[in-house]
Order: sequence, then structure tokens, then C-alpha cells
Amino acid sequence: MVDIELLKRVVEAPGVSGYEFLGIRNVVLKELEPVVDEIYVDKLGNVIAHKKGSGPKVMIAAHMDKIGVMVNHIDKEGYLHLVPIGGVDPRTLVAQKIRFFTQKGERFGVVGHIPPHIQKPDDRKKAADWDTIVVDVGVDNKEEAEELGFRVGTVGEFAPAFVHLNENRIATPYLDDRVCLYAMIEAAKRLENHEADIYFVASVQEEVGLRGARVASYAIDPEIGIAMDVTFAKQVGDKGKIVPKLGKGPVMDVGPNINPKVRAFADEVAEKYGIELQVEASPRPTGTDANIMQINREGVATAVLSIPIRYMHSQVETADLRDIEKTIEFAKHFLEELKPMNLTP
Repeated sequence: MVDIELLKRVVEAPGVSGYEFLGIRNVVLKELEPVVDEIYVDKLGNVIAHKKGSGPKVMIAAHMDKIGVMVNHIDKEGYLHLVPIGGVDPRTLVAQKIRFFTQKGERFGVVGHIPPHIQKPDDRKKAADWDTIVVDVGVDNKEEAEELGFRVGTVGEFAPAFVHLNENRIATPYLDDRVCLYAMIEAAKRLENHEADIYFVASVQEEVGLRGARVASYAIDPEIGIAMDVTFAKQVGDKGKIVPKLGKGPVMDVGPNINPKVRAFADEVAEKYGIELQVEASPRPTGTDANIMQINREGVATAVLSIPIRYMHSQVETADLRDIEKTIEFAKHFLEELKPMNLTP
């Protein structure tokens, strides 16, 4: 069963790209340290946890960074002006709360919205952008904002908002990629007999260029690399382009970024343990840590294991608890069953 309290703690811990040390790194260290043989933080900030084995060396990575915002100007009235860290859609920020991490601690701000009563008709048709979004932090001038600890360079993220929609569905900011980070942690905890030499990596700065996975895969030099990341689930307005569905199990890609031998082995494991795998066609790079792992050194046999979510990169990312549990179960069995194999396509 999904540990909701741990999942919530993982999802809500601070850590936009480049600032994972603000909270999530310590959560990962605390949860993984008791179940691995060694654990350390590299110079870029990745958490690397090693569970020793005599078999093939495998790196399984879930990125722990979030998209977010950074203050790039404080105007004379004390409003904050922002730039994005990673792929933030400014339209999703209107009338939302933002949690900031200032020199004087955690602060909240709100993205104001002009009431429709006083908008001109043409203004109602315009979408918000980075030039129009400002954050109200409850002050009347720049000096008061600075007194609260705000500076150019202060980082922020979507405010916590974890809700249960029903028995199986949850919605919250930052299921990307904290839900897969949680699943990786749980798989490590449940792991029993295994031959594989396993490196669990909570990678940094994925949202700004797959940077953590680049240095971690170079240091580890794995034979097999598995990226755990969310993928798109069918939702309103997808025009039929999205195939995976919520509640139908974990997703695995096929395509040039995926080693066919590893992918075939995944199907064998899924069949053995009665786990249905959804398939996603990925004719281009997958946009995950597998991109950079695949071309590490002389090459790595990569695959992507995903949990489907709706409304990605918004404050209401939505997932199904059954998919999360099945992903944990599959990852555990995959790692336990992994033996030396011919990885040449």
C-alpha cells in the first residue's frame, strides 16, 4: 500500500532545480540510508545510494528537483517580478500561492488577479505572461519586502496543496517527479534477494538540462540505466495523442532511447508477476534522465519506467494510487530478477 504520509512529505519538501538542498535531499538521505550499503552526496548534489551485488551494474534514477520561480526584480511598491526555473507555464500562476525561501525563512506570496468587474473586454482575452505576473507579499514598498528577506535571486515554488479526489486519485503540485522519487525509495526498501549491483540516484537539475544524471552516470558507469519519471495520462483536450490511462498501471517506452533487450526483459518480468505494463511510443529522445544516461561513456542500455499523471507542470497534477503501487511492485521485481545479459541490440 502507498504510504500517503511519506508520499506527501516527499512531494512537499522544498527543492527547485539547483536548490534541492533546501529540503528534499535530507528526506531522501533519511529514507534510504537504513536500507543501502553506502550513501553519499556528490558535488552537484545528487544523492547516490548503493546496494551492493555481484551482477550487472544498474543505475535507477528519479529526479528530485522541481520547476519553480526566481525573483528578478522588486519594484518600488514591493511587488515581486519573476523568471521561471524550468518549464513553468505562466498562465497556471494566476490567482495562485507561491512559497518562497528567503534569507529570513519561508514566506508566501500570491499572484494577484484583476477582478473581471474592472477589466476591459479586450483584457479578458489576454493570457498572463512573465511581463504581467507580479507577486503580492503583503507589503507596500520595496523596503518592506526586503525587510521580510526578499532579494533578487530568491527562489520559490508552488505552495503545497495535496488533496484526495477520491479513494484512488490524488492531486498536488510536483508529482513530477516526486511521485517517482517516492516509488524508487519504496522499491529500495522492499528489495530482497538480488544479484544486481544497484545504484539508486535521486538526481538534481533534471528540469534545467538533465545535469545531475550526466555527472552521476559518468561516475557510476552503469551497464543498465533506468529513468523513473512521470508521463502524460489521457486528459481532456489531448486530441487523442496521449495513450496511457490513469489506473491502468505503470508505463514503459519503446523507441530509440530504449534498449530493446532491457525492454524485452521488462515484459518478461511483468508477465511473470502479473503486472500490466502500458506502452508509450517515443520516436524521439524521451525528455528524461535516460537521454543522458544512454550516451554516457561507451553507452548504457537504458529504459524508462513511468507513472502516468494528468495536468503536468501545474498545481493540480493528478495520479492514481494504484499506478503508484504497481510501479513500486514492478521496480522491485525487475531489480530482483535482473541477471547478466547480452545488451547489444
